[in-house]
Amino acid sequence: MTPAPRRTPLSTRKTFSAKAEEVQRKWWIIDADNKILGKVAVTAANLLRGKHKAIYTSHCDTGDHVVVINAATVKLTGKKETQKVYTSHSGYIGNQKIKTVQEVRAKHPERLVEKAVIGMIPHSRLGRKLSTKLKVYAGAEHPHVVNQPQSVVLS
Repeated sequence: MTPAPRRTPLSTRKTFSAKAEEVQRKWWIIDADNKILGKVAVTAANLLRGKHKAIYTSHCDTGDHVVVINAATVKLTGKKETQKVYTSHSGYIGNQKIKTVQEVRAKHPERLVEKAVIGMIPHSRLGRKLSTKLKVYAGAEHPHVVNQPQSVVLS
């Protein structure tokens, strides 16, 4: 008879936990030209969280920097262009502001992508830290060429 394989004792096993200062950060660029807003936002949120990495740790910032260009020409499906609304409230009585997608796109087109991505990351201190690594631009020009961002292909 062959002996049973030896197992390491539980006291010597270690669980890996990534540390934010040890993470190698990359820069990614997403071209949102005629792409669906939800698919752009999901891709950006996953890159910001670091879910594409083997060292992903949920309580730690293991993500990369994301640059989204051509946010002004992002598409929405269905009747969202006219029916979807963005609300904000100042805290004073009667000061609720409601804007449609058309109004937001006319004034600040990059906010469509920003709000979609921020809604997909945690609403905590970690999420606020992750949102600072998201850069959204309405046109094709961006100042992050120095960082040599890699292109992301959306399916």
